[in-house]
Amino acid sequence: MADVVMPQMGESIAEGTIVRWIKKVGDKVERDEPLFEISTDKVDAEIPSPMAGVLTEIRHKEGETVPVNSVVGVIGPAGAKAAAPSPAAPAAPPPPSKQQGDGSSAPISATPPPAQQPKAPPVQPEPPVEKPAAGAQSAEEALRQRSSPLVRRIAKEHNVDISAIRGTGMAGRVTKDDILGFIARGVGSGAAQAGEAARPASPPRPDAGRAPAPAPPKPASVLAGQSVPMSIMRKRIAEHMIASRRTSAHVHSVFEVNFHRVAQIREAKKAEYERAGAKLTYLSFIVKAAVDALRAVPVVNASVEGENIVYHKSISLGIAVALDRGLIVPVIKNADEKNLLGLSRAVADLASRARSKQLKPDEVSGGTFTITNPGVFGALFGMPIINQPQVAILGVGAVEKRPVVVDDAIGIRPMAYLSLGYDHRIIDGAVADEFLAHIKKTLETWDPSDA
Repeated sequence: MADVVMPQMGESIAEGTIVRWIKKVGDKVERDEPLFEISTDKVDAEIPSPMAGVLTEIRHKEGETVPVNSVVGVIGPAGAKAAAPSPAAPAAPPPPSKQQGDGSSAPISATPPPAQQPKAPPVQPEPPVEKPAAGAQSAEEALRQRSSPLVRRIAKEHNVDISAIRGTGMAGRVTKDDILGFIARGVGSGAAQAGEAARPASPPRPDAGRAPAPAPPKPASVLAGQSVPMSIMRKRIAEHMIASRRTSAHVHSVFEVNFHRVAQIREAKKAEYERAGAKLTYLSFIVKAAVDALRAVPVVNASVEGENIVYHKSISLGIAVALDRGLIVPVIKNADEKNLLGLSRAVADLASRARSKQLKPDEVSGGTFTITNPGVFGALFGMPIINQPQVAILGVGAVEKRPVVVDDAIGIRPMAYLSLGYDHRIIDGAVADEFLAHIKKTLETWDPSDA
């Protein structure tokens, strides 16, 4: 038997919502086969089974938000029988012909109550509330299944009825883009929302076309001039970043690197790497150079636990991956044991599985150093905030051709800025510069035999 728990998909994540169970009670599952899908404030992910066997029990249904490390299901050995579902509460017996007409559903005691008043004037009973059939979802359960915690928070902040929104996500789920687009169209809130939701139930008027209505504003300008509370995602990002700023004495150093030699080797080896199933990018070279520098300057490959500095023996490299609705940092474990080809494969694999919700829980934790690449969007360089409890983070700027001095002449070379954010409590400026200088030298004098 093995408990299936809600994983912690990131250090600042405290809960997750079960979007759907891919397997049902009684289904056979293989180890690492996708079992259920979760949604957090930062990322959606499919969670694999911890063992091969049979899903014998589901303790939390689709749509429920569950704290991390809570047991959500149970996997039993092959051939195990599904656990019997909890017995449903017995239906209330129909009221007798001469029962008091108060509409109460309280159970009737076997002993008559001492103070009954059969002579009281009859009260007109209220119409009975129609209860959903067995197995049917309540409106609240359906709502939670169709949306993530972030979407529900945005809906609450803007007084939006999620049921009025056509979802474009999996199985009709309402995504963040759906609700922001809905708000952007200026549907309004409160009573206007109720009217919008109710309109399809009545026949449309012949003159109810959209032509007289003005064109909807662009989403980017929707919130202009408004005061909007922070979403839960933004609150947690703010807390994490402020905590890091408050914890570490942030200092940044920036080096400019000539990628001319790397560009030549990349062009010569690109086809060979593609045949081996890997994509040879500038980031591949930077990752390998960073691993070599962490070996040479091990102070940077450390973390802080209380008043102790932990110098890690192995190198676990976090690579920040931008997603549609946030950011996640999958980790290349034992990166110092991989060559350039292995690192290229690992970077591409983790990025791909992060975007397709295939990451395992242990692949987003345990990093000892992080690389973030704002240059992919064109930034010259960034001043990244340290990912606690690590003590340094490397920012990669855009690789662009620029005029530079080469042997007392002006030449055009692919250049980029690399920035290192480091905790000055642990790392001195000289050590940080030594680390960046090592990366710079490796990239500018790359040995072709290492590719």
